[in-house]
Amino acid sequence: MIDEIVGWRAGLDDLLARFAHRFGRAEPRRQALAYLVGLLSPLASKNGWTLAEAAGDTTPNRMQRLLNKSAWNPDAVRDDLFAYVAEHLGHDDGVLIVDETGFLKKGVKSAGVQRQYSGTAGRTENCQLGVFLAYAGPQGRTLIDRELYLPRRWCDDPARRTEAGIPASVGFATKPALGLRMLERAVTAGLPAKWVTADEAYGQDSKFRTWLQQQRIGYVLAVPCNQRVPTTVGSSRPDVLAANAPALAWKRRSCGDGAKGPRLYDWAVASLPGMVDGYGHWLLIRRSITDPTDLAYYLCFGPAGTQDEQLIRVAGTRWAIEECFQTAKTEVGLDHYQVRRYDAWYRHITLVLCAHAYLTVTATQAKKGAPNPMTASFPSPSARSDVSWHT
Repeated sequence: MIDEIVGWRAGLDDLLARFAHRFGRAEPRRQALAYLVGLLSPLASKNGWTLAEAAGDTTPNRMQRLLNKSAWNPDAVRDDLFAYVAEHLGHDDGVLIVDETGFLKKGVKSAGVQRQYSGTAGRTENCQLGVFLAYAGPQGRTLIDRELYLPRRWCDDPARRTEAGIPASVGFATKPALGLRMLERAVTAGLPAKWVTADEAYGQDSKFRTWLQQQRIGYVLAVPCNQRVPTTVGSSRPDVLAANAPALAWKRRSCGDGAKGPRLYDWAVASLPGMVDGYGHWLLIRRSITDPTDLAYYLCFGPAGTQDEQLIRVAGTRWAIEECFQTAKTEVGLDHYQVRRYDAWYRHITLVLCAHAYLTVTATQAKKGAPNPMTASFPSPSARSDVSWHT
């Protein structure tokens, strides 16, 4: 047990050593360490007061100064986090996942807050929305990047922008555009990843898909049932194509293990026209075993010869970011912050991402040597009407 504790501390020191130089002075450097240790501690709530008490401070002033006034760049720390994740979790079969989560708020002062739909709450609430990027590979999954979504109403209100400290250079950007920013940063940083997956908000955005195609990065992106899909005789809809899929096209496969074992669905894959430079397009359809009317659709892009099971695996990987959101909120205080300023939001969230990555790396190292289902080999696909169904 003592060896384990020593190892955990050594791992934390390794992480801290990567970005300690981002804090020009000793005081904010020590405070960042105290903040990070507080996030990793078993506190029920991890706000400025509780983190200050855990650090032995009599007031939260030092913690608030770290988030609101100290001179340090959270984007530079994020870049150091990229390197940390690449070293400890990086794998050629890595998957980048884009999704958003909501942060419920009571007031109207926090940057970007307004009544808007939150998938986290499942309804319209007064909240902030953060768009996140996660990395998932055979060694583990963790959150690696973040962008705060600013509604147009905020972007067009100079007084609110000034009060919340939103820089003049920050303009309105859609959630898919924010997702692309993060993907570009991850790719530029050299994070090993062959695939990207995301839900309908991103999959139906043509600019999002086009950028990935230009970069020759494979994707499995959810799309709505009315998405136009190219076929050999014009365009159609995924639900229309699914209704006409032959019985032999459906295969029962697991897209990964869940809390109750393999997550089994019936899947169908159709080849779509548009092969370019050795890359092809497919339509992937998921059907519930217990409710055949419950279907989900994915537009896919990847190297020619990509196996059906590979597309299914990537589609199933998207749940990993939901797991990351849950653990980041319950374990390291992702949604416990009490800040209003735009820059303070980024500083808190960035330190949370570091804490979450540390937990993931520590857990991975603790169970090294165990077989990992993500590295399992899959059988070869079987032979591949307006579309060519794989049967």
